[in-house]
Amino acid sequence: MEAPLRDLAARLEAGAATDVFAFEPARCAAPLPRAPQWLDGSAFLNHGRLMDVAFNKPAIPDFDTIPIMYQGASDDFLGPQADVPFVSEADGIDCEGEFGVIVDEVAMGSSAAQAAPRIRLLVQINDWSLRAVGAREVRTGFGFLQAKPSTSFAPVAVTPDELGAAWHDGRIAMALHVQRNGERIGAASGGEMAFSFPQLIAHAARTRRLSAGTIIGSGTVSNADRNAGSSCLAEVRAIEMIDHGEAQTAFLRFGEHVTMEARFADGSPGPFGRIHQQVVRASGATAA
Repeated sequence: MEAPLRDLAARLEAGAATDVFAFEPARCAAPLPRAPQWLDGSAFLNHGRLMDVAFNKPAIPDFDTIPIMYQGASDDFLGPQADVPFVSEADGIDCEGEFGVIVDEVAMGSSAAQAAPRIRLLVQINDWSLRAVGAREVRTGFGFLQAKPSTSFAPVAVTPDELGAAWHDGRIAMALHVQRNGERIGAASGGEMAFSFPQLIAHAARTRRLSAGTIIGSGTVSNADRNAGSSCLAEVRAIEMIDHGEAQTAFLRFGEHVTMEARFADGSPGPFGRIHQQVVRASGATAA
């Protein structure tokens, strides 16, 4: 579909396309409402180190040299303005601002250099998490399940060339502005990834091929400079624990809103569009 879509894009930008209508993000599903596979890394080492210090955890072996990654649910992605349902506030509802890539087929055993040209599209992600549930699941040694509900996406997936210089060395060097009820949480840059997207893809494909449409996430965007803020509440709380001995910021409650938007270095909005969602009680869920 690439050739006809590029032709349509050129006609649209030239004012020659027919049946043109205004873009309405509220009507958008995720760019891929479903995908064959969703793999999420943790490529921002600052985030992991803060969590280790705050919770007095031993460092993950080879954390600096081998990417860590989990396999999430890919059957029910949420659009940029869809309400996000949860069962209980006691589960520790948290947002996680990320970037991601959508790949073409990737052969098993591909190197990072071989993986790079297989990147077809770039996306902006809110990887919702349930922190209280995750803490228990991590201790089982079997990985996340209930702690990772449906993931949300900004309305537009773009080809890498649309970012210009902001797509650099396999990284999205844009600030991801995250707000809670209109109040700033952070604006960390995606350029600080310790592992590039081609490296994450090669890691995922080491022992299996990746089918077209597989999505690879960066993990929570996090910068060493604290002035950049954070992209999730767990990191905010970790910093509070390090600085003050206890967490002061509460996790999300029903009725609250989360907004995320990637911006270029000059502050102008990026092409992904904006995620703006409300946290709601799931239909049929009892109060907790």
